[in-house]
Amino acid sequence: MEYSLKADLGGKTLSVQTGKLAKQASGSVVVQYGETIVLVTVVSEVKAKSIDFLPLSVEYMEKIYAAGRIPGNYFRREIGRPSEKETLTARLIDRPIRPLFPDGYNFETQVIATVLSTDKKDDPDVIAMVGASAALVISDIPFNGPIACVRVGRIDGILKINPEVDEYAKCDINIIVAGSKTGIVMVEGESNIVSEADMLEAIYFGHEKMQPLIELQEKLKELAGVGKRSFEPPEKDIELYEKLKEMVTSKVTEAIVISDKIARSKALSAIKSEAFDSLGPEYEERRDEVSGIYSEIKKKISRNLILEQNTRIDKRAFDEVRPISCETSILPRTHGSALFTRGETQVLGILTLGSGRSEQRIDSLAGEEFKSFMLHYNFPPFSVGEVKRVGSPSRRDIGHGTLALRALEKILPKKEDFDYTIRIVSEVLESNGSSSMATVCAGCLSLMDGGVPIKEPVAGIAMGLVKEGDKVVILTDILGDEDHTGDMDFKVAGTQEGITALQMDIKIPELSRDLLKSALDQAKSGRMHILEKMIDAKKEPSKEISLYAPKVYSVEVKKDKIRDIIGPGGKVIRALQSETNAQIEIDDSGIVKIFAENSIDGENALERIMDIVSEPEVGTVHEGVVVKNMDFGAFVEIKPGVEGLVHISQLANYHVKKVSDVVKEGDKIKVKIIEVTGDGKIRLSHKVLLEKNTK
Repeated sequence: MEYSLKADLGGKTLSVQTGKLAKQASGSVVVQYGETIVLVTVVSEVKAKSIDFLPLSVEYMEKIYAAGRIPGNYFRREIGRPSEKETLTARLIDRPIRPLFPDGYNFETQVIATVLSTDKKDDPDVIAMVGASAALVISDIPFNGPIACVRVGRIDGILKINPEVDEYAKCDINIIVAGSKTGIVMVEGESNIVSEADMLEAIYFGHEKMQPLIELQEKLKELAGVGKRSFEPPEKDIELYEKLKEMVTSKVTEAIVISDKIARSKALSAIKSEAFDSLGPEYEERRDEVSGIYSEIKKKISRNLILEQNTRIDKRAFDEVRPISCETSILPRTHGSALFTRGETQVLGILTLGSGRSEQRIDSLAGEEFKSFMLHYNFPPFSVGEVKRVGSPSRRDIGHGTLALRALEKILPKKEDFDYTIRIVSEVLESNGSSSMATVCAGCLSLMDGGVPIKEPVAGIAMGLVKEGDKVVILTDILGDEDHTGDMDFKVAGTQEGITALQMDIKIPELSRDLLKSALDQAKSGRMHILEKMIDAKKEPSKEISLYAPKVYSVEVKKDKIRDIIGPGGKVIRALQSETNAQIEIDDSGIVKIFAENSIDGENALERIMDIVSEPEVGTVHEGVVVKNMDFGAFVEIKPGVEGLVHISQLANYHVKKVSDVVKEGDKIKVKIIEVTGDGKIRLSHKVLLEKNTK
């Protein structure tokens, strides 16, 4: 049976249809908003895996045909590697749905969202998120939903649900909010330095407006949903649990408070190995089960440390930030560099400045796009003391880098004020909690070190939460272990004035408004502390950019002069670039940009260009080339495409019988403009530049 339901969302109709497409999937829906359509399917295997985690994979695929285009790559088809947008959207879908599967569900499950049509107005990402929840709700897969997702934008002080793509640039708040009927489950986005109060208002505006989508899914489940498959979490071996608990509790309690991460990790691993040995060979085939029980015991001890003993692993107060050190100008030949260390998390930020040709070109559903600011995050295995294969960036790497990019791009100068392509690379050298927020800090300091005139410094901090019933503790600047055993990972970046980016994920069903407000307020206090440390190290951007950074010169010329700079077949501009060692770019509006490795080359190129585009003026002196000799004089090219006549009487300060006695074609000669006639003809003189003949 086919079913279709509709709901009003932001003044447009969102429809969810099932029973027509992809009917062999466990759950399948088609979500339409405007003329953007996404097919979302979910399939879960019927046989469980012998693992102690949820084997969930989420894929989001943008088909270029959806925009009526053929892919621009060599193969003219969608290639296997997902784009950054596809990767980020897949993460966006995964994060809020993953905690809603029942504990112990170990059936391999796959969600695939495919963009079938786009009107280039309505972003498919939030539509795909709604579809993922709906497909799971109507399937036989156990799922504690539904949830819904909307984008919230604020334009001229007015909050709007799902602003269109071309409105994003006008938004001073642009966030994605996912929630249930009673609370928030995920937030991600950016803002142009707004207050915590404004951000909280935007989040709960989104939560209020998404409720019709939750009601729609509940109705769809009544109409089209199938019975949920029977699932009982694997029974715990209580005897084994108690036996292991007795063996390791006191040792884990001592080891868990070792302040050094590597030492703590080694101690806990040793306790685990000792427990395996003590249990004997009869448990050899149950190593995964034993490992899962050990992790559960360790988690409970960690949480009890916070909730019952009111302390943390490293003995800090709940609202205390770890020790911070900041250094700039770490690398001598890069355009900017900074080392930011917070506790056992350390990031090296490196700035590179380039010309417009260094912009990133992106072939997306919207067409060809260009980015003049890039941030690339690298997380090598040595940063956590591991040995792993080093490969291309992971989904996590791309997600962390994008979050840091959003935090920093709001403080960058306007393109017309600083005409460079900017790339920041984050090299994570040590990690024990929130390397993405350390990337924000190191990236900001590297911008300042490189002389980029940022609006104001920005810093980031990660907040955590531990909640058991009525007992709640919010943690500032969480460690990696606190992230793993806690209930929330809430990253907030901003300036002293307000928020520029945030990302929140929770492991509990939902988060109340009061808790979110408390977390935002505590995050602000921590952010202010970090900013103080950063400003102590670097009070303002360097006055000059690096000696090794390209120099940029910009000038506007008349549009009809563009062809003179380029010359026939590009001859003139090629010669200019070769002779001045500069890179020259010209756009159709007449803006000429010169990129040179040093000021001498740049100023030389600028002078040559100004000479080309300048109008001939009486009295100016030029060095030209004799292009043709006639009986009555010589024609001299004083600049590309511009010639004048030196009459035979103006060739020398003595009587000249024959032009070739003085100059030949190809000779260079200095001349002065003595007349420009009404029809544009130019009269030149070489004679006036010579001393009088005393013969």
